[in-house]
Amino acid sequence: MTAAFVREVMTPGVVAVRPDASLVEAAQLMRAQDIGDVLVADGQQVVGVLTDRDIAVRAVAEGADPLTVSAQSVCTPDPVLVAPDDPVSAAVALMRAHAVRRLPVVEDGLPVGIVSLGDLAEAQDPDSALAEISRAEPGGRGAV
Repeated sequence: MTAAFVREVMTPGVVAVRPDASLVEAAQLMRAQDIGDVLVADGQQVVGVLTDRDIAVRAVAEGADPLTVSAQSVCTPDPVLVAPDDPVSAAVALMRAHAVRRLPVVEDGLPVGIVSLGDLAEAQDPDSALAEISRAEPGGRGAV
């Protein structure tokens, strides 16, 4: 059976950093949590999404000092948000329209999870290559 709502496919829970957190702090949190992205939140308000790729491409590759550069200055600001009760089809449409791989899930103004392209692949087509990759243990052979 295909999932109908975002809450059925999202990864619950939120890992977030303050806007003024350094990129080193954000990267250490990603490593500790074994994830590739964190929300940038000012209090309970989501102000951006920061990925490991953002750190590498927007900061390190430009020669920026990850100890002094803030998460907010490198993150994707004003992310597109979805609600847990939004249809999965709406999340897919938003990802396509905005060319993003993950959407913060917000309920009553508070972040409650993230839905990623991998989450959708696992739910919609569990036998796809993307779903298999999403289920694989991080850091395995061939991991990049």
